[in-house]
Amino acid sequence: MDAKTVVERLIERNQTIACAESCTGGGLAAAITDITGASRCFGYGLVTYSNEAKQKLLNVPASTINQHGAVSAETAAAMAEGLLLLSGADIAVSITGIAGPGGSSASKPVGLVFIAVISADYRVVKQFFFHGMRIKVRRSSVEAALNMVGDYLEEENI
Repeated sequence: MDAKTVVERLIERNQTIACAESCTGGGLAAAITDITGASRCFGYGLVTYSNEAKQKLLNVPASTINQHGAVSAETAAAMAEGLLLLSGADIAVSITGIAGPGGSSASKPVGLVFIAVISADYRVVKQFFFHGMRIKVRRSSVEAALNMVGDYLEEENI
């Protein structure tokens, strides 16, 4: 789902969304706020690039990062949960990953991304492997996050 459709559907439902981003550096928030009228559904966008920012701003436990790493399903979920509490939004989306070209390891290669979409009664965390250069990994991550929000909105229709 594209950002325009996400914004339109959120407005139709009178729902709000917030974003906590690491490897995308605000790309998801930018995609959403590029859409006219986004202020009716978007209030928070945090770039928590460092572990310290994840802990201080989103209350991600240091133990989660130490045990699972900053790039993990557990950290993505904790980021979204913390943002949901901080923002009061209906939906929180978080993205954490390795865009490259550095920062990877054998167990966590470039292109590994975790995205979480969480609301009061919905929780999905997905792992992705995106191929390509840094900008492609970041763009693919934003597209995947929008699609996950689209899945949430479609499921909420049922």
